[in-house]
Amino acid sequence: MKFKFENLLIWQKAMEIGEDINLLSEKFPNKEIYNLSSQIRRAVDSIALNISEGSIGQTNPEFKRFMGYSIRSLAEVVTCLHKAYRREYITEQEFNKYYEASFNLMNMMIAFRKNIK
Repeated sequence: MKFKFENLLIWQKAMEIGEDINLLSEKFPNKEIYNLSSQIRRAVDSIALNISEGSIGQTNPEFKRFMGYSIRSLAEVVTCLHKAYRREYITEQEFNKYYEASFNLMNMMIAFRKNIK
């Protein structure tokens, strides 16, 4: 891989969850196409996008800032998952699967950000 962010496990995991959540959101009803479907897709895509953008920065404080954006985007995804479950667009099993994946990624990203010098 040619870009350093492509070697980051957090970026790889963010890319995976991004594609999974994108497929999951296709199950949402058409009335949500401009609301919850769009919101969860933009938020989940923002996770990997901010990791990659921050890694290209010239300073470590800048990378930490972009990691903060990624963490916030993941929190937004979790809230969207709660809304999708409460509105019965996804099953409890689907909710639990992506909630757990989000929790694990969140912990990885927080630990990674703490280690940026």
